[in-house]
Amino acid sequence: MTVQLKQLPHPADEKSLATASHILFVLPRKKPASLPFASVLEARLRRARSKYTDLAKSHVSADLPNGGVASWVVMDERQNAFQRHTLLRKAAKILLDDQPQSATIAVFGDEALRALAAREAFYVVSVNAVELPVRKSKHKAHPLKHIVIQGWKQAEGYAGINALVAGNALARRLTLTPPNELTPAAYREKIAALAREYGWKREEYDLKKLRKLGAGAFVAVAQGSPEEDAAIVHLSYQPRDARRHVALVGKGVCFDTGGHNLKPAKYMHGMHEDMNGSAVALGILLAATEAQLPVKIDCWLALAQNHIGPRAYKQNDVVTALNGTTIEIVHTDAEGRMVLADTLTLASRAKPGFMLDFATLTGSMQVALGDRYSGVIGNDHDWLDKAVQAGYTVGERVCRLPFDEDYEEELESGIADIKQCTLEGAADHVLAARFLSRFIENDIPWVHTDLSSYHRKGGLGAVGSDVNGFGVSLGLQLIRQVLD
Repeated sequence: MTVQLKQLPHPADEKSLATASHILFVLPRKKPASLPFASVLEARLRRARSKYTDLAKSHVSADLPNGGVASWVVMDERQNAFQRHTLLRKAAKILLDDQPQSATIAVFGDEALRALAAREAFYVVSVNAVELPVRKSKHKAHPLKHIVIQGWKQAEGYAGINALVAGNALARRLTLTPPNELTPAAYREKIAALAREYGWKREEYDLKKLRKLGAGAFVAVAQGSPEEDAAIVHLSYQPRDARRHVALVGKGVCFDTGGHNLKPAKYMHGMHEDMNGSAVALGILLAATEAQLPVKIDCWLALAQNHIGPRAYKQNDVVTALNGTTIEIVHTDAEGRMVLADTLTLASRAKPGFMLDFATLTGSMQVALGDRYSGVIGNDHDWLDKAVQAGYTVGERVCRLPFDEDYEEELESGIADIKQCTLEGAADHVLAARFLSRFIENDIPWVHTDLSSYHRKGGLGAVGSDVNGFGVSLGLQLIRQVLD
């Protein structure tokens, strides 16, 4: 459900805020001459031994005389989007923890600052008010229904923000769905319902069709699951005014045991989230559709599970991928690159102008970057630079990693065209990208996003939930840059 927005252009004062129960004050670097509840703020700053300028680094909050609660932050336009979003998210948390039905955002400063503050605070409050899956028997939800912005009124941009919030919410909800509720079969049903709702064309490559096509890399992983419900799902959004053609690809491993190279319990816990890349790709597709962007988008989702069993693939198997490449299996827990290999081949055969994939692919990317950044690797310098810039613009930071050809020496096989990975694991994030590049046809520009920051305890940037939907805003911004 979209939060209803009401905008009031006149500056906030205590009279106009008399009935507001939860207020986020977004202030300029120079303290306004007239500020509602200034005495409350000053008392709170004294108690914290802080100054007004400290609000650009950390918010303060206090109860108001009318029984409400307020948070105050200073928005410094010299800060980058990630810094601003983080500050706003922390300031809004104390308000949203009360589960109010209405929240007020009061913005101050010059015209440009108020416009920026209104948009970004609206996004942060909206995205953190989203209801996420909870299975507690006594859980009662009290969703936020209204946001009032006081001090700025302009319609431009808010439809795009609502579209982004919808896409991010979809990605998080899917990722947080328990694995017994989001099997590949159940996932396919949800996707079919979304396709009907949004008018996307849908085609499914089930295992029967994939075997007939010779997609041995995908089938190798999927064959360990007795349900035979794995599939590559192709969705297409094609508005009449489409000016460009983009492909999104997402890894959708609904549960990853590690296969015969079984994960220990510590690392298997949470592996229902290994389908996050597909959820991000689907979230971008939904957001672009809601925003009515004039671009054709092909979205390819690789949906499977990595199970153990008598039919599961194993070390030293040699399988043949859709494009004819033979692959020596080295480690069954490197399943993500296997399901993506054939999916990337299908996506590239449609000859898009640009391809972007998302995957929770390697632990080594998180070793390299931690969980504050995700990594991008690819075959086109210009698009990698655009991806880094897009991340900086929207506050979803990505770091460009090496893609040099000589890394591929580590994947030389004595029995097949290429090894799937190495047992040593050094620079596996780079080796995985080199491996994936072997399955892209027609020289399509391609950026691979290894989602090392999709899950961070306490949230990241604008989003306060541990699973944060990282990549939806990045991907949507990159598509917008394609159109510029």
